Amino acid sequence: MKYAVIGTGGIGGYYGGKLARSGQEVHFLFRSDYDYVKEHGLQVDSCDGSFHLPKINAYDTTENIPDVDVVIVCLKTTTNHKLSKLLPPLLKPDTIVILIQNGIGVEQDVEQMFPGIQLVAGLAFICTAKTEPGHVNHQCYGSINFGNYSCRDEGKFNQMVADFTKAGVKAGVVEYHEARWRKAVWNMPFNGMTVVLNTQTDSLLKNPSTRQLIREQMMEVVGAASALGVTIDETFVDQMIQTTDEMTPYSPSMKLDYDFHRLMEIDYLYTRPIAEARKVGFRMPKLEMLEAELRFIESQR
Repeated sequence: MKYAVIGTGGIGGYYGGKLARSGQEVHFLFRSDYDYVKEHGLQVDSCDGSFHLPKINAYDTTENIPDVDVVIVCLKTTTNHKLSKLLPPLLKPDTIVILIQNGIGVEQDVEQMFPGIQLVAGLAFICTAKTEPGHVNHQCYGSINFGNYSCRDEGKFNQMVADFTKAGVKAGVVEYHEARWRKAVWNMPFNGMTVVLNTQTDSLLKNPSTRQLIREQMMEVVGAASALGVTIDETFVDQMIQTTDEMTPYSPSMKLDYDFHRLMEIDYLYTRPIAEARKVGFRMPKLEMLEAELRFIESQR
């Protein structure tokens, strides 16, 4: 199948790079580093083995990208308004769009923009970032789960999962709502806490007070998911904490956005899930406070 990557940062560069390296036809949309990549290619420094793609299909506009079967969207949700112009040149009736984005409610809003679109949620558990033009630094992990939101073509969906697996990516299929809320168990505590305390994941877990707070925040997400009909076992919380203990010191995407003076993804990471939980009578007081702190920080910049 043919792929397009919209948003070639740490996530898009890694997964798109892996697909291209495995022999898939992949077309990449770049912004500021388009000219650099056209001349020098894409470098992926990875804990699982680094590689260089000297010649890739690079574009600075989606209007020049040929027909593809799957579009992988890796933009920050703060720029999703741009999809109204970026996606139409790529969409055919049978095109699958994977949203590898953070938060709750993303697919619903994109579906409103493009009624009838075939959407899949991509839930990546990975530590990666684009550190300089055309250069992706993959620190650890790298698996991805796919939750089918509105994809009608089961054969193409299964082929897409197989392509990721063939590319050396651990890919799984999970129920859509479960996938989104499982990702929120990690995302909601660690993204915001690293910003408000100006630290990294390892420091939060080394301190007994913040380690306990992180766990309590995770349990709030589990409780919200349960109130919405999604069962997440408490052992998953322990697993996420243990996994984070074992990962290299890491700045989540929101911390990087804060450090580089970009808008933070507060809406889908906090406001939307908190609102969804409130609709069914469940409150997340610790995460509500964290959201308020993030809103204050954002307003001061």
